[in-house]
Amino acid sequence: PGVRRRLRQAVVVMQVAPGITGRRVCVTGIGVVASCGIGVEAFWRGLFEPAAEGERRVQDFDASAFISEKDLRRTDRFVALGVVAAEEAIADAGGAEAFRDDPDRVGTLIGTGVGGIGTLEEQIVIRHERGPRRVTPFLVPMMMSNAAAASVSMRHGFRGPCEAIVTACAAGTQSIGAAARIVAMGRCDVMVAGGTEAGMTPTGMAGFTNMTAMSASGISAPFDARRDGFMISEGAGVLILEAEEHARARGARIYCYLDGAASTADAHHITAPAPGGSGAFMCMQFALDDAQLSPGDVKHINAHGTSTQLNDAAEAEAMAKLFGSSGPAVTSTKGVHGHALGGAGGIEAVAATLTIANKLIPPTIGTEAVDPTLPAIDLVLGKGREWEPGPTLSNSFGFGGHNGTIVLVP
Repeated sequence: PGVRRRLRQAVVVMQVAPGITGRRVCVTGIGVVASCGIGVEAFWRGLFEPAAEGERRVQDFDASAFISEKDLRRTDRFVALGVVAAEEAIADAGGAEAFRDDPDRVGTLIGTGVGGIGTLEEQIVIRHERGPRRVTPFLVPMMMSNAAAASVSMRHGFRGPCEAIVTACAAGTQSIGAAARIVAMGRCDVMVAGGTEAGMTPTGMAGFTNMTAMSASGISAPFDARRDGFMISEGAGVLILEAEEHARARGARIYCYLDGAASTADAHHITAPAPGGSGAFMCMQFALDDAQLSPGDVKHINAHGTSTQLNDAAEAEAMAKLFGSSGPAVTSTKGVHGHALGGAGGIEAVAATLTIANKLIPPTIGTEAVDPTLPAIDLVLGKGREWEPGPTLSNSFGFGGHNGTIVLVP
């Protein structure tokens, strides 16, 4: 009877108010592991400091406080990054105890682009050099893309939906949007959502280099005329998404609301964005429609801004078409933390949440001036910009033509 009642409630919600407007969804916890800082405080400081020279790996990362030494040997790095970010987010929201009264209504949705590619690459070498019997029996559970979501679910006994979206660099943002819908429709009261990635393997990086996607100059300069590719990185970002009435009933702190989300496909090319940014344009438009906002309501965009020629041009064109010449303030935090592929959307959702909470927009580190051949955008440069928080978009676009946008509202 309880299940039937909840299903009836979900159907009513979807009939009355489709999309994320069913039950209002809020952000009550955040956690992050990034190359510019481990943990929310260090990460926020890092967004205002010069980017590290060379590779954008997460330095001095230690997951032993949450994963035993034995289990770490059976855990891919992308899972460890995701677990640590999720633990911080859960603690920030009041601890797992706050959600254990009904674990069937707490779910996990943590996306990734390539999953346990590090484990796969290592084990292929072992099989080649030492034979098939030396391949670890933990290969499959270590490399599978749903391992991060499953690990968080099992650690805390969360028995709601446990899923992983795998849509390249859009995975983190699309995971957060999908998780918000699960809360909005009434299936869950709480979702642990975000993205994680540890794709800086020798073969993976060689592939990106040979396709000329990575920067040859070793800089990330989103929307700058000097841009020549992204700086690959790793990391994870996780949000706790909660039904507003559930959060208020337990006295939780509310950072902001997630009022809209959208996902579209370019249906154009496996790596290149659609001409004129048409897919990105429609994704942002649908997200605003979902949030029942107009383009003029938007005050800030955390852009995908990878520092590649085609992607930045397409996103700039999409923003100019949707918002006009006097559009919202734009930043790309990838200028400092690099591009964490499937983890990027989660990391940048944390950045956007902190931008609202701290009333300060981080600058686009590494960029000196907007490329004059691009449509005019109000890119935040040099130093942070104080602002009165308003509706904020966070964009992610991935190989395969995947587009994702979420709308955060103070």
